[in-house]
Amino acid sequence: MSQASHVYPVIWSDDHVRLIDQTRLPHEFDYVEIRRYEDMALAIETMIVRGAPAIGVAAAYGVYLGARSIQTSDRITFLTQLEQVAERLRATRPTAVNLFWAIDRMLKVAHRTLGAVDYLKQILLETAQAINADDIQTCQQIGDHGLSVLPANPAKLRILTHCNAGALATAGYGTALGVVRSAWREGRLERVYADETRPRLQGAKLTAWECVQEGIPVTVITDNMAAHCMQLGLIDMVVVGADRIAANGDTANKIGTYSVALAAKAHNIPFFVAAPLSTIDFTIADGSQIPIEERHPSEVYQVGETLLCPKGADFYNPAFDVTPADLIAAIITEHGAIAPPELVAKLQPLAMS
Repeated sequence: MSQASHVYPVIWSDDHVRLIDQTRLPHEFDYVEIRRYEDMALAIETMIVRGAPAIGVAAAYGVYLGARSIQTSDRITFLTQLEQVAERLRATRPTAVNLFWAIDRMLKVAHRTLGAVDYLKQILLETAQAINADDIQTCQQIGDHGLSVLPANPAKLRILTHCNAGALATAGYGTALGVVRSAWREGRLERVYADETRPRLQGAKLTAWECVQEGIPVTVITDNMAAHCMQLGLIDMVVVGADRIAANGDTANKIGTYSVALAAKAHNIPFFVAAPLSTIDFTIADGSQIPIEERHPSEVYQVGETLLCPKGADFYNPAFDVTPADLIAAIITEHGAIAPPELVAKLQPLAMS
């Protein structure tokens, strides 16, 4: 596999979904075949598929797989059981708003489409496939809009990113790594600095893997090295992804992002968020209303089979934190790079259309 930008983590294949098993990267590249919505829910929960846009695409296919399994020709019975499928998928990851956006889009299509139940099922598959294709195009647009906010100097930039917001976290190409890819294509990138991103190490395992596949120079650093690297003048800008953005621009992303934003502010380094319009939740005013998922403490106290901590210690494992909008220079979307105070005026009408 020569190009990570050609990696598609969620693929519809004949009568099932193929997911790249991201829990086995970077050492093994393999697919998991999903034929039931219950298995899709488990794949999302266990992070076989991860990243807010990719989760949304996977959930859309999950709704279709659930619809396909419903054995009735009665429309009302079908829609009632489809809501139960949706509830199971909604319960998988509470923070990533793309999950809920995709499920809601699928349900709206089901309720609005007239015709026999078999016809509804076919339309749901086509809708999931459209969500998949749209996300790839959206990420390419995000990457290209990111070019407009790249600092003019130096000519070749050193960009820090946190967690993985690449092809693996989307339907393809990536959000934050989409900006990186576009900068690399245009000759504006010198090197990526990838935070390892404890506790699940998505930066070390996934971001670094994508960069290596594509020949993009990448340096992996531990999370607590970011400020030091900024102090030494090794970082020119920061770009990260997002799992949910409030109406005021407060952004939930992988735990540790807030620390990076504070360090960037202290060193006068521009900090950007790259995310599709579907990640912005206009129903919540600010980041205090974003639900923060807490995951099992084993992610903190062990890596693989290796225990890191003494028995008797307590553990806290929030998967995300919230970066206040005033630390964010702009949010790079498929509609351009928007300053947080302008999100509602410029993007809410598009979200409602």
